[in-house]
Amino acid sequence: MGYRSFSQAMQARFGTKVYKLSLDGGMTCPNRDGTLGTRGCLFCGEAGSGDFAAPHCGDIAVQLAQAKARISGKHHGEKYIAYFQSFTNTYAPVAYLDHLFTQAIAPEEVVALSIATRPDCLGPEVLELLAHLHEKKPVWVELGLQTIHPSSAQYIRRGYALSVYDQAVRDLKATGLEVVTHVILGLPGESRQDMVETARYVGDSGADGIKLQLLHVLEGTDLADDYRAGKVPVLSLEEYIAVLEDCLAVLPPEMVIHRLTGDGAKKNLLAPLWSANKKNVLNAIQAAFTRDHVQQGSRWQASHRNI
Repeated sequence: MGYRSFSQAMQARFGTKVYKLSLDGGMTCPNRDGTLGTRGCLFCGEAGSGDFAAPHCGDIAVQLAQAKARISGKHHGEKYIAYFQSFTNTYAPVAYLDHLFTQAIAPEEVVALSIATRPDCLGPEVLELLAHLHEKKPVWVELGLQTIHPSSAQYIRRGYALSVYDQAVRDLKATGLEVVTHVILGLPGESRQDMVETARYVGDSGADGIKLQLLHVLEGTDLADDYRAGKVPVLSLEEYIAVLEDCLAVLPPEMVIHRLTGDGAKKNLLAPLWSANKKNVLNAIQAAFTRDHVQQGSRWQASHRNI
Protein backbone atom coordinates (compact mmCIF):
# COMPACT_ATOMS: atom_id res chain seq x y z
CA MET A 1 0.00 0.00 0.00
CA GLY A 2 1.30 3.45 -0.91
CA TYR A 3 0.43 5.20 2.34
CA ARG A 4 0.54 4.54 6.08
CA SER A 5 -3.09 3.94 6.93
CA PHE A 6 -4.70 4.23 10.33
CA SER A 7 -5.65 0.55 10.16
CA GLN A 8 -2.04 -0.45 9.49
CA ALA A 9 -0.74 1.70 12.31
CA MET A 10 -3.25 0.28 14.80
CA GLN A 11 -2.52 -3.29 13.74
CA ALA A 12 1.21 -2.70 14.30
CA ARG A 13 0.62 -0.97 17.62
CA PHE A 14 -2.04 -3.14 19.22
CA GLY A 15 -1.71 -6.40 17.31
CA THR A 16 -5.29 -6.37 16.03
CA LYS A 17 -7.89 -4.18 14.36
CA VAL A 18 -9.07 -1.35 16.59
CA TYR A 19 -12.44 0.35 16.21
CA LYS A 20 -13.49 3.86 17.17
CA LEU A 21 -16.45 4.37 19.48
CA SER A 22 -17.79 7.86 18.75
CA LEU A 23 -19.00 9.60 21.90
CA ASP A 24 -20.67 12.89 22.82
CA GLY A 25 -19.20 14.60 25.87
CA GLY A 26 -22.06 17.08 26.14
CA MET A 27 -19.91 20.11 25.37
CA THR A 28 -20.38 23.10 23.11
CA CYS A 29 -17.89 25.38 21.36
CA PRO A 30 -16.61 28.97 21.79
CA ASN A 31 -17.82 29.53 18.24
CA ARG A 32 -21.37 28.77 19.38
CA ASP A 33 -21.78 29.96 22.96
CA GLY A 34 -21.10 33.62 22.16
CA THR A 35 -17.42 33.70 23.12
CA LEU A 36 -16.34 33.91 19.47
CA GLY A 37 -19.67 33.52 17.71
CA THR A 38 -23.08 31.92 17.90
CA ARG A 39 -23.49 30.05 14.62
CA GLY A 40 -20.42 27.82 14.65
CA CYS A 41 -18.11 27.21 11.72
CA LEU A 42 -19.80 27.63 8.36
CA PHE A 43 -19.81 23.90 7.57
CA CYS A 44 -20.71 22.63 11.03
CA GLY A 45 -24.14 21.10 11.58
CA GLU A 46 -26.28 20.82 14.67
CA ALA A 47 -24.41 17.73 15.88
CA GLY A 48 -21.06 19.53 15.81
CA SER A 49 -19.50 17.00 13.41
CA GLY A 50 -20.70 14.18 15.64
CA ASP A 51 -23.57 12.85 13.52
CA PHE A 52 -22.59 9.26 14.22
CA ALA A 53 -21.73 9.63 17.91
CA ALA A 54 -23.64 7.83 20.63
CA PRO A 55 -25.88 10.54 22.16
CA HIS A 56 -24.88 12.27 25.36
CA CYS A 57 -26.69 10.79 28.35
CA GLY A 58 -24.45 11.57 31.32
CA ASP A 59 -23.25 7.98 31.62
CA ILE A 60 -20.17 7.09 29.58
CA ALA A 61 -20.59 3.35 30.22
CA VAL A 62 -24.01 3.53 28.57
CA GLN A 63 -22.62 5.56 25.67
CA LEU A 64 -19.81 3.08 25.13
CA ALA A 65 -22.34 0.23 25.01
CA GLN A 66 -24.52 2.16 22.54
CA ALA A 67 -21.51 2.97 20.36
CA LYS A 68 -20.49 -0.70 20.28
CA ALA A 69 -24.02 -1.66 19.30
CA ARG A 70 -23.95 0.88 16.45
CA ILE A 71 -20.93 -0.74 14.82
CA SER A 72 -21.67 -4.35 15.75
CA GLY A 73 -23.34 -5.02 12.38
CA LYS A 74 -20.11 -4.22 10.54
CA HIS A 75 -17.37 -4.82 13.08
CA HIS A 76 -16.70 -7.35 15.79
CA GLY A 77 -13.64 -6.10 17.59
CA GLU A 78 -12.02 -6.70 20.90
CA LYS A 79 -10.21 -3.36 21.20
CA TYR A 80 -11.61 0.12 20.89
CA ILE A 81 -10.73 3.81 20.93
CA ALA A 82 -12.96 6.13 22.94
CA TYR A 83 -13.43 8.99 20.48
CA PHE A 84 -14.96 12.27 21.66
CA GLN A 85 -16.03 13.80 18.37
CA SER A 86 -18.92 16.21 18.87
CA PHE A 87 -18.12 19.93 19.21
CA THR A 88 -15.04 21.02 21.25
CA ASN A 89 -14.08 18.32 23.71
CA THR A 90 -11.73 20.28 25.96
CA TYR A 91 -14.17 23.16 26.35
CA ALA A 92 -15.38 22.43 29.89
CA PRO A 93 -14.12 22.62 33.48
CA VAL A 94 -11.09 20.41 34.04
CA ALA A 95 -12.82 18.45 36.82
CA TYR A 96 -15.61 17.53 34.39
CA LEU A 97 -13.12 16.52 31.70
CA ASP A 98 -11.15 14.42 34.19
CA HIS A 99 -14.26 12.50 35.25
CA LEU A 100 -15.46 12.06 31.66
CA PHE A 101 -12.20 10.87 30.14
CA THR A 102 -11.23 8.68 33.09
CA GLN A 103 -14.55 6.85 32.77
CA ALA A 104 -14.05 6.46 29.03
CA ILE A 105 -10.68 4.72 29.29
CA ALA A 106 -11.60 2.60 32.31
CA PRO A 107 -12.74 -0.52 30.38
CA GLU A 108 -9.89 -2.86 29.54
CA GLU A 109 -10.99 -3.16 25.92
CA VAL A 110 -10.61 0.62 25.43
CA VAL A 111 -6.95 0.96 24.47
CA ALA A 112 -6.75 4.67 23.65
CA LEU A 113 -8.50 8.02 23.97
CA SER A 114 -9.04 10.36 21.01
CA ILE A 115 -10.23 13.92 21.63
CA ALA A 116 -11.38 16.34 18.92
CA THR A 117 -10.95 19.96 19.90
CA ARG A 118 -9.86 23.44 18.85
CA PRO A 119 -6.25 24.63 19.16
CA ASP A 120 -7.44 27.63 21.19
CA CYS A 121 -9.03 25.42 23.87
CA LEU A 122 -5.90 23.82 25.32
CA GLY A 123 -4.95 25.75 28.45
CA PRO A 124 -2.21 24.63 30.88
CA GLU A 125 -4.61 22.76 33.18
CA VAL A 126 -6.11 20.87 30.24
CA LEU A 127 -2.65 19.94 28.97
CA GLU A 128 -1.70 18.72 32.44
CA LEU A 129 -4.82 16.55 32.62
CA LEU A 130 -4.24 15.06 29.18
CA ALA A 131 -0.62 14.30 30.04
CA HIS A 132 -1.80 12.50 33.19
CA LEU A 133 -4.30 10.44 31.19
CA HIS A 134 -1.62 9.67 28.60
CA GLU A 135 0.37 7.93 31.32
CA LYS A 136 -2.51 5.44 31.61
CA LYS A 137 -3.43 4.96 27.96
CA PRO A 138 -2.44 6.69 24.71
CA VAL A 139 -4.15 10.04 24.16
CA TRP A 140 -4.54 11.56 20.71
CA VAL A 141 -5.66 15.16 20.33
CA GLU A 142 -7.36 15.96 17.05
CA LEU A 143 -7.04 19.61 16.06
CA GLY A 144 -9.51 21.15 13.63
CA LEU A 145 -7.23 23.23 11.40
CA GLN A 146 -9.07 22.75 8.07
CA THR A 147 -6.83 25.17 6.11
CA ILE A 148 -3.72 27.32 6.45
CA HIS A 149 -5.06 30.06 4.18
CA PRO A 150 -6.34 33.19 6.00
CA SER A 151 -9.10 34.02 3.50
CA SER A 152 -10.53 30.50 3.76
CA ALA A 153 -10.24 30.49 7.55
CA GLN A 154 -12.15 33.77 7.68
CA TYR A 155 -14.81 32.47 5.29
CA ILE A 156 -15.49 29.34 7.35
CA ARG A 157 -15.45 31.41 10.59
CA ARG A 158 -12.70 29.31 12.16
CA GLY A 159 -12.02 31.98 14.75
CA TYR A 160 -8.28 31.65 15.42
CA ALA A 161 -5.00 32.45 13.66
CA LEU A 162 -2.63 29.87 12.20
CA SER A 163 -0.09 30.73 14.90
CA VAL A 164 -2.54 29.36 17.50
CA TYR A 165 -2.43 25.98 15.77
CA ASP A 166 1.37 26.09 15.68
CA GLN A 167 1.54 26.79 19.42
CA ALA A 168 -0.98 24.07 20.22
CA VAL A 169 1.09 21.48 18.35
CA ARG A 170 4.24 22.58 20.17
CA ASP A 171 2.49 22.43 23.55
CA LEU A 172 0.95 19.04 22.91
CA LYS A 173 4.19 17.51 21.65
CA ALA A 174 6.14 19.00 24.57
CA THR A 175 3.65 17.29 26.88
CA GLY A 176 4.21 13.95 25.16
CA LEU A 177 0.80 13.78 23.51
CA GLU A 178 0.04 12.65 19.98
CA VAL A 179 -1.44 15.12 17.50
CA VAL A 180 -3.82 14.49 14.61
CA THR A 181 -4.72 17.41 12.35
CA HIS A 182 -8.04 17.67 10.52
CA VAL A 183 -7.97 19.23 7.04
CA ILE A 184 -10.89 19.95 4.69
CA LEU A 185 -10.28 19.62 0.96
CA GLY A 186 -12.54 21.52 -1.43
CA LEU A 187 -13.13 24.76 0.47
CA PRO A 188 -14.57 27.48 -1.82
CA GLY A 189 -11.92 29.59 -3.48
CA GLU A 190 -9.06 27.18 -2.82
CA SER A 191 -7.06 25.84 -5.74
CA ARG A 192 -5.56 22.38 -5.88
CA GLN A 193 -2.21 23.91 -4.99
CA ASP A 194 -3.74 25.72 -1.99
CA MET A 195 -4.97 22.40 -0.61
CA VAL A 196 -1.61 20.74 -1.16
CA GLU A 197 0.11 23.63 0.64
CA THR A 198 -2.10 22.99 3.66
CA ALA A 199 -1.17 19.31 3.64
CA ARG A 200 2.53 20.15 3.30
CA TYR A 201 2.28 22.58 6.22
CA VAL A 202 0.64 19.97 8.43
CA GLY A 203 3.31 17.47 7.46
CA ASP A 204 6.01 19.85 8.67
CA SER A 205 4.11 21.05 11.75
CA GLY A 206 5.04 18.13 14.00
CA ALA A 207 1.64 16.44 13.85
CA ASP A 208 1.71 12.65 14.06
CA GLY A 209 -1.34 12.06 11.91
CA ILE A 210 -3.71 13.76 9.49
CA LYS A 211 -7.37 13.46 8.57
CA LEU A 212 -8.13 14.45 4.99
CA GLN A 213 -11.80 15.29 4.71
CA LEU A 214 -13.92 16.10 1.67
CA LEU A 215 -16.02 19.25 2.08
CA HIS A 216 -19.62 18.18 2.59
CA VAL A 217 -22.51 20.57 2.23
CA LEU A 218 -25.05 19.62 4.89
CA GLU A 219 -28.58 20.81 5.53
CA GLY A 220 -28.86 23.08 8.54
CA THR A 221 -25.52 24.81 7.96
CA ASP A 222 -24.78 28.30 6.70
CA LEU A 223 -22.65 26.64 4.02
CA ALA A 224 -25.87 25.16 2.63
CA ASP A 225 -27.26 28.65 2.09
CA ASP A 226 -24.16 29.66 0.14
CA TYR A 227 -24.37 26.44 -1.88
CA ARG A 228 -27.95 27.14 -2.88
CA ALA A 229 -26.89 30.65 -3.86
CA GLY A 230 -24.32 29.17 -6.24
CA LYS A 231 -21.31 30.28 -4.20
CA VAL A 232 -19.94 26.82 -3.35
CA PRO A 233 -18.63 24.65 -6.18
CA VAL A 234 -17.98 21.06 -5.08
CA LEU A 235 -15.30 18.66 -6.23
CA SER A 236 -16.02 15.72 -8.50
CA LEU A 237 -14.78 12.31 -7.35
CA GLU A 238 -11.98 12.45 -9.94
CA GLU A 239 -10.90 15.93 -8.79
CA TYR A 240 -10.93 14.85 -5.16
CA ILE A 241 -8.78 11.79 -5.83
CA ALA A 242 -6.27 13.91 -7.76
CA VAL A 243 -5.98 16.30 -4.79
CA LEU A 244 -5.58 13.37 -2.39
CA GLU A 245 -2.74 11.96 -4.44
CA ASP A 246 -0.91 15.29 -4.43
CA CYS A 247 -1.45 15.72 -0.68
CA LEU A 248 -0.09 12.26 0.15
CA ALA A 249 3.00 12.92 -1.93
CA VAL A 250 4.04 15.89 0.26
CA LEU A 251 3.37 14.25 3.63
CA PRO A 252 6.12 12.56 5.68
CA PRO A 253 6.22 8.80 5.05
CA GLU A 254 5.82 8.07 8.78
CA MET A 255 2.71 10.23 9.24
CA VAL A 256 -0.43 8.18 9.91
CA ILE A 257 -3.28 8.85 7.49
CA HIS A 258 -6.31 8.61 9.78
CA ARG A 259 -8.81 9.36 7.02
CA LEU A 260 -8.87 9.74 3.24
CA THR A 261 -12.41 11.11 3.13
CA GLY A 262 -15.50 11.21 5.29
CA ASP A 263 -19.23 10.71 5.05
CA GLY A 264 -21.82 13.14 6.31
CA ALA A 265 -25.20 11.87 7.45
CA LYS A 266 -27.01 10.94 4.22
CA LYS A 267 -30.27 12.47 5.36
CA ASN A 268 -28.56 15.87 5.61
CA LEU A 269 -26.21 15.65 2.61
CA LEU A 270 -26.77 18.23 -0.12
CA ALA A 271 -23.50 17.86 -2.02
CA PRO A 272 -21.50 16.24 -3.40
CA LEU A 273 -23.97 13.40 -3.75
CA TRP A 274 -21.32 10.97 -5.01
CA SER A 275 -19.84 10.97 -1.50
CA ALA A 276 -22.94 9.25 -0.08
CA ASN A 277 -21.69 5.79 -1.11
CA LYS A 278 -18.56 5.53 1.02
CA LYS A 279 -17.70 2.01 -0.12
CA ASN A 280 -17.70 3.03 -3.79
CA VAL A 281 -15.64 6.13 -3.00
CA LEU A 282 -12.99 4.18 -1.09
CA ASN A 283 -12.84 1.55 -3.84
CA ALA A 284 -12.33 4.29 -6.44
CA ILE A 285 -9.59 5.90 -4.34
CA GLN A 286 -7.71 2.63 -3.89
CA ALA A 287 -8.02 1.77 -7.59
CA ALA A 288 -6.66 5.17 -8.57
CA PHE A 289 -3.79 4.91 -6.06
CA THR A 290 -2.81 1.55 -7.57
CA ARG A 291 -3.10 2.87 -11.13
CA ASP A 292 -1.04 5.96 -10.37
CA HIS A 293 1.51 4.21 -8.16
CA VAL A 294 0.83 6.63 -5.32
CA GLN A 295 3.52 6.72 -2.66
CA GLN A 296 3.18 8.78 0.50
CA GLY A 297 6.18 11.07 0.93
CA SER A 298 7.38 10.81 -2.66
CA ARG A 299 7.76 14.61 -2.80
CA TRP A 300 8.08 15.28 0.91
CA GLN A 301 11.86 15.70 1.17
CA ALA A 302 11.91 18.41 -1.48
CA SER A 303 8.98 20.28 0.09
CA HIS A 304 10.52 19.94 3.55
CA ARG A 305 13.80 21.53 2.47
CA ASN A 306 12.00 24.45 0.87
CA ILE A 307 10.09 25.46 4.02
